[in-house]
Amino acid sequence: MRTFGKLTEVSATLVAGALCLTLAGCADESSSDGASGRSEAVKGDTVKIMVSGLDKVIYLPAVLTQRLGYFQDEGVTVKLLSEPAGVQATTALVSGDVQGVVGFYDHTLDLQAKGKQVQSVVQLARTPGEVEIVSTKAAAHVTSPRDFKGRKLGVTGLGSSTEFLTKYLAVKNGVKVGEITPVAVGAGQTFVSALEQGTIDGGMTTEPTVAQVLAKGLGKVLVDMRTPEGSRAALGGLYPASSLYMNSSWVQSHKETVQKLANAMVRTLKWMAGHTPEEIADKMPADYAKGGKDLYVRAIKNTLPMFTEDGVMPADGPRTVHTVLKSFDPGLKNASVDLEKTYTTEFVRKAG
Repeated sequence: MRTFGKLTEVSATLVAGALCLTLAGCADESSSDGASGRSEAVKGDTVKIMVSGLDKVIYLPAVLTQRLGYFQDEGVTVKLLSEPAGVQATTALVSGDVQGVVGFYDHTLDLQAKGKQVQSVVQLARTPGEVEIVSTKAAAHVTSPRDFKGRKLGVTGLGSSTEFLTKYLAVKNGVKVGEITPVAVGAGQTFVSALEQGTIDGGMTTEPTVAQVLAKGLGKVLVDMRTPEGSRAALGGLYPASSLYMNSSWVQSHKETVQKLANAMVRTLKWMAGHTPEEIADKMPADYAKGGKDLYVRAIKNTLPMFTEDGVMPADGPRTVHTVLKSFDPGLKNASVDLEKTYTTEFVRKAG
């Protein structure tokens, strides 16, 4: 059942269960320096951050900050948890199970429309980093989003940012939301399997899944939003996506801790800007390169243009996101959204 524009109500039991599954079955990166092997606990602040897929390249700065030891340098202990879809990560934030989420900025607008004040404190990316893939089997009949009508299209989860963007591409190209069928297939191997089995005609995903799909000849790129140029062509402007967002009340009551997080993550963005994809890949966990080291390096190279170098929100980004979301969601179209309250540059401008 669709959930955009309506924050899914999940009982405390379900949320706790989801977090237990995350802790037991997903990657879990505690604050440590992967280069030096440091793993001792840091005394002081402890923050739990849910990442909408730890091994996704679009969220690479979160894990890299940890691997470089920058959280430790700031004296903050960070526990990174993984949840494959942004909507579940947002639920964990709103319910208070985590203090922050590394996910798409667009959730802050949706939440504000429902009376929840959440804001981006570090803007990691200026574009979505997403790619709409069409399966090789359907490629002859689906040559652009104009051909989405009647198609089953993969998204990470219902209510996720990939569903938001899929619906926008449909509406922008004359296809009604009700004429497409979003299918929750996750990312990575589950997305690849859905293409192989014909469960979906195409779908929206990120690196390194894109590189794996292309290497296996399972699909072709239909819409590429990994670069600023691609974002402008598909969405009409820069679309700030990957970010660290937190409850506004928590930010105001924990400014010192938020500043430490911003210092660490901005330092990582600057480090990334000065290093090669190969050097970045060498710092990441080896098991993230599921398709092989060469494919992983290529995935990082293709995604690097999306990241900011200073964590600052692009000037026109929030307006573009608002335009995209309200084009298909009546809840946002009729809501009064104060974009200034969905992000802050206070901490990143002080960082470094």
